[in-house]
Amino acid sequence: MIQLLSEKHARAIITVLSDAFYEYPVMRYVLGSSGDYDRRLLRLVELFVMARVFRKEPLLGFYDGTELIAAATMSYPDASAASSEFMALRITIWDELGSDAETRYNAFTAACSQCSVDIPNLHLNMLGVKRSVQKSGIGKKLIAGVHRIAREDGRSEGVTLSTENPDNVRFYEKLGYEITGHVRVAPELETWGFFRRNEFLKNAAADK
Repeated sequence: MIQLLSEKHARAIITVLSDAFYEYPVMRYVLGSSGDYDRRLLRLVELFVMARVFRKEPLLGFYDGTELIAAATMSYPDASAASSEFMALRITIWDELGSDAETRYNAFTAACSQCSVDIPNLHLNMLGVKRSVQKSGIGKKLIAGVHRIAREDGRSEGVTLSTENPDNVRFYEKLGYEITGHVRVAPELETWGFFRRNEFLKNAAADK
């Protein structure tokens, strides 16, 4: 069952997304090959999730009984400035992960910015399903929930996202997304940006 989550679910979301993104290209690129990868991955995902928590932005989850097995995090079009509490956490985590990891992450975010659109949108930061239950249709159910939130938010005209897995490109195109950019971040990493207009706006445009 899909439901909106809150700050109290943060640790469970971090655990699920760390599992889902264990082999994801961005994580491997940012974290590199040194140190305890499992621990470092948890801290990196914690940084991403808590950025949304501190801004009180949408968090979605899919439960199998009482177990959270999939989650998604999103950003509002008019995200507020980062709180001092989050900035303190950010400094602590990057101190742990190291300046090389932070430099690689900044290179990645700079590449993603080249794929942005000048349209108010809800941004899907992360959507992940535990590896043990992937390819079971849960991801489509979660993204349908993301689309619903975007349609109901008067500030958003659609949804943006990025993927670094070439196998996902066709998947998002089938869901109505259009590619907004494709950037090679590093020899081992590339990113695609996508945008999907809210359905009612797509229908209105088609009627003109």
